[in-house]
Amino acid sequence: MAGMTSTPLDLGRPIAGDVVELILDDHRRFETLLRQLRDSSSDRDAVRRAFAALHVAHAEAEEKCVYPTLRTKRAIDAHEQEHGEEEHAEGNQALLAVLELKGTDTQAFDDAVEELAGKVNHHLTEEELTILNPARQEVSDQVRAELGLAFVTERAAQLDADCGRVENVRALVAKAEKDGVLPADDED
Repeated sequence: MAGMTSTPLDLGRPIAGDVVELILDDHRRFETLLRQLRDSSSDRDAVRRAFAALHVAHAEAEEKCVYPTLRTKRAIDAHEQEHGEEEHAEGNQALLAVLELKGTDTQAFDDAVEELAGKVNHHLTEEELTILNPARQEVSDQVRAELGLAFVTERAAQLDADCGRVENVRALVAKAEKDGVLPADDED
């Protein structure tokens, strides 16, 4: 297994495409990584680091490049944009719990993974229904290609900056709490 290339932990480096297809490709990657995270025979530490990098890069690229344009094109409204951002923050919060655990073979780790999977799977489903479907219907092929390029460019920049490291995830969660995107101290 030299250099970890072509393993399922390869997060992909797309350089262009239809933004809807690119986002869906990442959604399938999340599902694969969550399966590996649940599997006690996998290298769960490597998987959680890969998941963290993908989760942060994907969410930041959507929030900076995709959601605002879909809003100006009226494919989604303010509520849908804010809800997507809230769910990213909740995902980051659940991710932080997974990253901060020392061991990966404990009940605490399994519980944290279950919480993360619940948040992320809920978000993938909702985003595909309420954001990606309108993007398909309301936005031209050319705009989806332009958004695809912006999305992969920001995604790559995030990955290059090691966006999934625990300090960065912690800072994103703290900012979301400060900005009122996340309820502070886990109040629901």
